[in-house]
Amino acid sequence: MSDETLFAQVLAPKNRADPYPLYARMRETPVSRQADGSYLVSTQAALRSLIFDPRLSSEDLPPSRRPATGNPPTDWILNPIRNRVVNAHRPLIFRVPPDHDTLRGIVMKEFTIARVRDSHAKVATLVDALIDKCRGRDTVCLVDDLSCPLPVAVICELLGVPEADERQFHAWATRRATALEPDARHDEAGRREIAATFDAISDYMRRLIREKRRHPADDMLRGLTARGGRGRPAMGDIDLISTAILLLVAGRETTVNLITNGMLTLLRHPDELEKLKADPKRAPRVIEEILRHEPPVHFRTRRALDDIDVEGTTIPAGSSVVLMLAAGNRDPARFTQPDRFDPDRNDNQHFGFGGGLHYCVGAPLARVEAEIALVTLCQRLVAPRLLDDPPPYRAGASLRGPKNLGIAIAGIA
Repeated sequence: MSDETLFAQVLAPKNRADPYPLYARMRETPVSRQADGSYLVSTQAALRSLIFDPRLSSEDLPPSRRPATGNPPTDWILNPIRNRVVNAHRPLIFRVPPDHDTLRGIVMKEFTIARVRDSHAKVATLVDALIDKCRGRDTVCLVDDLSCPLPVAVICELLGVPEADERQFHAWATRRATALEPDARHDEAGRREIAATFDAISDYMRRLIREKRRHPADDMLRGLTARGGRGRPAMGDIDLISTAILLLVAGRETTVNLITNGMLTLLRHPDELEKLKADPKRAPRVIEEILRHEPPVHFRTRRALDDIDVEGTTIPAGSSVVLMLAAGNRDPARFTQPDRFDPDRNDNQHFGFGGGLHYCVGAPLARVEAEIALVTLCQRLVAPRLLDDPPPYRAGASLRGPKNLGIAIAGIA
């Protein structure tokens, strides 16, 4: 295997269960050019030098291009308009200042400490209810039984989506998640499905926004639709729709992977599972180490706006840059015994939720969901053990997590 094809190997499904040897190879050359012309950045120091660099742009998605339908008015008039609208109103993780800062500021005003704190009781109730549904069984599929339905239910409640529509949102989130994978950007069939899903969610959200304005409720969507200066909306409807879709997809995917990777890690380290079961106050330290050791997001892509010198290598303007966050999380130059799962390690400054301008806006909520879910699972699943190790993984290499996680149990406490 050549160093110029390391990223291609990371994307290969056969390496999904254990990409960490590939990441170790990457760190031998902190900034490396790949055969496709992209640049990998893999060490903690190199990543930290770039993650706040304004010369790296997150506006790296290819232009929206809806496939031809054979209907001239749609292909020549409607779809070009839709494409221009989508290109001008990307989700905030694909925007740069000042637009990014404006949108993020509005969202952060709604992700208040009080709102996250108030979610504790709801999350705990949901987790218990989902676990209760597993009574009478000797196996649990963690992804289907808890990891997926929990964050969708939480995000839908925050946005004010009716409970009856959660199943539809779950399906939409699953399909839209592929849009965040680099290889999906060049798959025509995948792009067609992503566009159709975006249109379906957009139509639904327009109706919901109109309803919220007629009948305001105490939820995030009401706050996001609030009026700004001079009576105008603080966030236009199109940006509001793209933001709601982002919260749904990103909030679901990161939390699903965090909970599933976390339980997988604890089952591989039964001594740590027992410690957490006996002392739930360890949960914050356990979550931070899971975010370092088995993070929900492994890399993000950027575009260089100018020549950038990093670790003796010049990244030319216009180049695609891949920030290998999970590789930096296991950098031996930064962490002692980086491949060891150790919740008691100190100074655990990881990239589990990214960093810089695009640090995950929902990180506090994801932490709450993961802490409550993992503590409750450890306390209520009797004699849990893995059915398969490694478990089967989903296709995505960036949003990396098991497709399902089978757990044998002796009962539910």
